[in-house]
Amino acid sequence: MTAQEPIGYDELDDVIAHLRLAVSASELHGSLCGFLAGNGRLGRRPLLEVLQLDAGGITVPPDDQSVLDQLVRQSETELADPELGFEPLLPADDRPLPERADALVDWCRGFLGGFGLGGPDAHARLSEEGQEVLRDLGAIGSSSLDFGDESEDEDALIEVHEFVRMAAMLLFTECHITAQPSSDTLH
Repeated sequence: MTAQEPIGYDELDDVIAHLRLAVSASELHGSLCGFLAGNGRLGRRPLLEVLQLDAGGITVPPDDQSVLDQLVRQSETELADPELGFEPLLPADDRPLPERADALVDWCRGFLGGFGLGGPDAHARLSEEGQEVLRDLGAIGSSSLDFGDESEDEDALIEVHEFVRMAAMLLFTECHITAQPSSDTLH
């Protein structure tokens, strides 16, 4: 048995278009990751129901449901990866800079909403650093971006992307730590 290819942005975007959801692929992935980071559990409930995206009682065809189920497993695995392999699901690097930047903003907005759905005590579990990171994600998620020098803008997007990537893993880790002795370093 071979490992499945990871779900990519375009594949998730196709499912969203097919289901006529009112979110982008990045926002859906951000919502899922925020929910998981906030210690949310899907159980047997469908992803779209958990993320409150099933308005109108959407019937999800088996092929689309398979993609969504794989996305959940993939996201859980990546967020918990001790090698820090998590990546927000965003358009490819060859897409226009404004499209990728807007997708990162959408991802952060989705993450915040999903984090809020994850569990009532998620925010209370956060360290001061975790709370600051969550506020920073909120600032990114409410940003309106202006573009000037393409080279500088590309560098800035890379830095923000790396911050968001690490922030998601930090919040996931903080919310999943159970009564362990505290230390000065979070790995």
